[in-house]
Amino acid sequence: LAFLLGLSLALAAEPPSCAPLVPVTFDNATIPRLLGHWIYIAGSSKYPPHLEELKALKHATFSIFPGSHEDELNVTEIMRMNETCVVRNTSQIHIFWQNSTLTHVDNQVTSTAVMIQSDKDLLILQHLNANFPGLSLSARTPNVSKEHLEEFQAQLHCLGFTEDETFFTS
Repeated sequence: LAFLLGLSLALAAEPPSCAPLVPVTFDNATIPRLLGHWIYIAGSSKYPPHLEELKALKHATFSIFPGSHEDELNVTEIMRMNETCVVRNTSQIHIFWQNSTLTHVDNQVTSTAVMIQSDKDLLILQHLNANFPGLSLSARTPNVSKEHLEEFQAQLHCLGFTEDETFFTS
């Protein structure tokens, strides 16, 4: 009896199983869904350059517009890094249909990501940078439901991130 009670307590203490992140397979509806205004909510990264940026990032919004080619999008970003306002309107996103990835190019710096299936008003990106995991959450509005936020935090936990490694904007 003691063994069964101990086993049930041990099983109850285990973290819930982690469902794999499900990437979006690009189709004709994917890119129009990306267009428009987004507000960056939170992110985590083990990639040292991104980690430093996340620590300094206090607020960020970005808008995605059609580019001059079918496989290209233009991005305007407005960010507050510590106490400095930064406006970038020269970056682009390249679309790779064959493997459903997006590569953000800002000057000579590139970052590749896959979109994770989620609510239409959320943009969850899994960042792929030299085997350093990363995940970010953006939304159409500054307010994200408690359920969506908990789901995002569970995904971070499954990727091995702690609360101290998750950075929220104001």
